[in-house]
Amino acid sequence: MDVSLALLTLVVVVCAASALARRLNLSVPLLLVVVGVVGSYLPFIPAVQLDPELVLVGILPPLLYAAAIRTSLVEFRTNLRSIGLLSVGYVIFGTVAIGLIVWWLIPEIPLAAAFALGAVVAPPDAVAATTIARRVGLPRRVVSLLEGESLVNDATALVLLRTAIVAIGGSVTVWQVASDLAFAAVGGVVIGLIAAWLLLLIRKRVRNVAINTSMSLAAPFVAYIPAEEINASGVLAVVVAGLVIGTKTPAMPGGASRLSQRSNWATVQFLLENSVFLLIGLQVRSIIEATSGDSLGAGRIWGACAVILVAVLLLRPIWVFPAIYLPRLFPKIRKADPAPPWQLPAIVSWAGMRGVVTLAAVFALPEDVAHRPVLVLAALGVVAGTLVVQGLSLPWLVRILGVRGPDIKADALSQAALMDQATAAGIANLRRHARPDDPPEVLDMLERRTQERNRAAWERLGRSELADRTPSKRYVQLRLTMLDAERAKVLKLRHSGEYAHEVISEVLEMLDVEESMLDTSPDDLSIDFSAETHPVTKPDTSGVPLGAGGCEHLRAVGEHPVPPDAECSDCVREGTSPVHLRMCLICGNVGCCDSSVGQHATRHFQESGHPIMCSAEPRELWRWCYVDELLG
Repeated sequence: MDVSLALLTLVVVVCAASALARRLNLSVPLLLVVVGVVGSYLPFIPAVQLDPELVLVGILPPLLYAAAIRTSLVEFRTNLRSIGLLSVGYVIFGTVAIGLIVWWLIPEIPLAAAFALGAVVAPPDAVAATTIARRVGLPRRVVSLLEGESLVNDATALVLLRTAIVAIGGSVTVWQVASDLAFAAVGGVVIGLIAAWLLLLIRKRVRNVAINTSMSLAAPFVAYIPAEEINASGVLAVVVAGLVIGTKTPAMPGGASRLSQRSNWATVQFLLENSVFLLIGLQVRSIIEATSGDSLGAGRIWGACAVILVAVLLLRPIWVFPAIYLPRLFPKIRKADPAPPWQLPAIVSWAGMRGVVTLAAVFALPEDVAHRPVLVLAALGVVAGTLVVQGLSLPWLVRILGVRGPDIKADALSQAALMDQATAAGIANLRRHARPDDPPEVLDMLERRTQERNRAAWERLGRSELADRTPSKRYVQLRLTMLDAERAKVLKLRHSGEYAHEVISEVLEMLDVEESMLDTSPDDLSIDFSAETHPVTKPDTSGVPLGAGGCEHLRAVGEHPVPPDAECSDCVREGTSPVHLRMCLICGNVGCCDSSVGQHATRHFQESGHPIMCSAEPRELWRWCYVDELLG
């Protein structure tokens, strides 16, 4: 009963604190740590002892897997050199440097134990940095780099910690450390690939949603446990399995299974991510009280903890800047990957918050290590200090340095262009597979529904004041009101007892499925250009084929100024209302978009053959080639 009550309290506190932090625009991790600290000093809350096995086996693998399946393998490969220098090079550098500093501050502590503490505090947390990074809106490459680092650095740190613990009871050579790292890396990769192959094999042959979701939840442990059994890196095995499965799964049949897995993993990740920060806070009182009788004295202990925290904060930029800029002294690397502006390494240097893995790992130190409570307190000081100092100041630093996150206008434009290509491929495939005896009305309905979905993506561009008047948005609003009435009628009939429970449930599920398919997010339905304060530049449509690289029409056409009072003359003549405006870059004709009733821009292309049009909406700088279906 006590365990059930504790778990229920944990979930309630996590949900309540997360909701409050979002409402007040506060950092969720920091608020949960504060709540945990306060809770640790409440008399009616028992002392919480963090079990290393619970974190390292029960929490870390699913957290890493949830992050890995959402990580782009392409971006991971692109940043592989930087990720390796941070997740392996920096962890080794931090382990040695912090170990020597601890040994210098407290010679009474064995050197091996000092190195063990260095391995504990070296890796930034897999959750804290990226949680705050996404919240403050960092560039995608910075977020990808931090995510990639956090996926691998725990593996390096745990291998070094394991070696240091062995060295506490004996002697360890540099060759042994290198061989342990090599075996852990190779073994982890091999086990991860085998686990991914096995799970994907099952996924191909099983279509049952419940079985696929259950196997997905078991996946991190399928990779982690065998790797740890052979003393390889279970963390690396989980990461490799997650990257491979996340890359391969979208190409497999079974959309319902993917939706179910995505929803379940989002819930698991939310609870675990936020629970670990609450657990950190709950450790504070017991860790501080454990050092009260240490022979080193309170002044020396707290002074050493402060020096270690400062060293952790300073060592990261000392490593990050050379690691990013020195490889680019080689012309081949510099040509393929030019050096980023100094602001980005500065952000990466400061996004080094530590988390629950640091606390869990330090509890793995043997009980008989000299001044063990001091080492635990030092680890707590690093976790709390980095979360407070770096976590609170990172948003401020991002603003001061003028670093901006992804452009929402460019994202909307990229999504529309990508959807356009997908729609064209789908319609072309429909026409190839259509039989002569297929009903024309069925083919027309398929094409119309596919094109309407495509137009909805384009409607998100343009003036924000039209957001509630676009056809797709209005369709969503009206269809939701219809679904509410349909659901109310079914529920009323359920109380009458005229229909079987199974029949009622199936109808309600169909209504829920349709509602989930509607695009109801108000933030995604339009782009508020008036909220932008920085100058508008040509969007970076990375991942979208740009006309400048392969379309003669886009390369040949020049600029054509859009008149400030642009209007669709055909809509005026016919008495219809345009949704968005487009302008021909050959003759300057202004017409309405394909979501409008008249579709006059496309009709102008069909009649005149002029291939290039641009947006005539305020502050939109993009062009479209009708002939080659390319964005420029």
